[in-house]
Amino acid sequence: MNIVFDCRYVRIGRHDGISRYSAGLVTALAELTAEQAAAEQTAAQQATAEQTATEQAEVEQAAAERGSDTITMLISDKRQLANLPDLPWRLASSPTSPRELFVALQVNKLEPDVVFTPMQTMGTLGRKYPLALTVHDLIYYSNPTPPREFAWPLRLLWRLYHKAWWPQRMLLNRADTVVTVSHTTEALVNEHHLTKRPIVVVSNAADTLDAEAVAGEVAEGGASAARQRAKSLVTEPTTRTKSLVTEPTKRAKSLVYMGSFMPYKNVETLVRGMALLPEYELHLMSTVRDDDRRRLTALAPGANLVFHGGASDDEYLAELDRATALVTASLNEGFGIPLVEAMGRGTPVVVSDIAVFREIGGEAALYFGSEDPAAFASAVRTLENEPEWQRLSAAGLNQAATFSWAASARALLAVLRELAQKPARR
Repeated sequence: MNIVFDCRYVRIGRHDGISRYSAGLVTALAELTAEQAAAEQTAAQQATAEQTATEQAEVEQAAAERGSDTITMLISDKRQLANLPDLPWRLASSPTSPRELFVALQVNKLEPDVVFTPMQTMGTLGRKYPLALTVHDLIYYSNPTPPREFAWPLRLLWRLYHKAWWPQRMLLNRADTVVTVSHTTEALVNEHHLTKRPIVVVSNAADTLDAEAVAGEVAEGGASAARQRAKSLVTEPTTRTKSLVTEPTKRAKSLVYMGSFMPYKNVETLVRGMALLPEYELHLMSTVRDDDRRRLTALAPGANLVFHGGASDDEYLAELDRATALVTASLNEGFGIPLVEAMGRGTPVVVSDIAVFREIGGEAALYFGSEDPAAFASAVRTLENEPEWQRLSAAGLNQAATFSWAASARALLAVLRELAQKPARR
């Protein structure tokens, strides 16, 4: 099966959410197909000694007809390869180019059996292959403010697009299958009748966590051993290698926020709550505009706010490892990667009570009303009880282990194999 994986949304330099999803998933998919091919070869060699010549010929013919799985990455800039695994690749036009409308004509030349894209906007005119599109969330229908870095014409189109549901329906119904990153987004797509196509959940995961290895540590050595395992392992999407990152650190009265400062992120509730937690620091890890920094600082003069202005992965992990908790008051999300990152390192999470955080955090998270600073502060105070902190730390390790790129790759490969057996919708 010839799989074309659309990697054109991979960022040059540091990942954003969709870039990380693309890189993590294509890497795990490559590992999975290689493992399955090796297992099939071993099984065939073991069976050969017990088979007649006729049976061997039948097995070889079936294997030849089935063929091996190959993955070709579709990129739009060679610099993207720095954040991608060592796989065959082909150049295509940028997904933001006017040529996107006809990108299927470029992809047809690769003769794919199936194509996966991590967005829903890939052009489909003239396509001759089955296609799986992805929708991550529906955030901007209820929070229509466009990203600030967009030029004004794009900001205008953004707002117009999110004023009605029919453009989204049109996009999703061009696919053969729709992928979502959470059951929460799946439910919203169904609630608003956005597609007639089958919907499959292929979850996000955390690059900083070898989830299945940590899960084994929880089972064998308990939560304390698993925390040390998690803090000494980091899995990069490009190599899946493990390296030491930090020594165990003493827990501090610090809280970590990882995310943007867009209105729906509701950082204001965290800042107001920090005024009720004068002995704690709130470490805001992401790049922040000067006007946002001034506005948030003025919002609660007594709050201890530490703006990192864009931390490296190592700096972020170091703050997580010493923190009392990761916190967020977001009003809407499609997933919640920072929750998985924190829980996977044994750091409890204190989060707003929204559906997707219930899905991701389960019983391992503490929840508060999104607009209630006092409830946020009270939840943080709960963690001052050492047995409760330890309980949630252990629960978080187990919960994080349910999200891994390996599991997501298995789910995606099953979908792609099914699609490859069907004729493409035109």
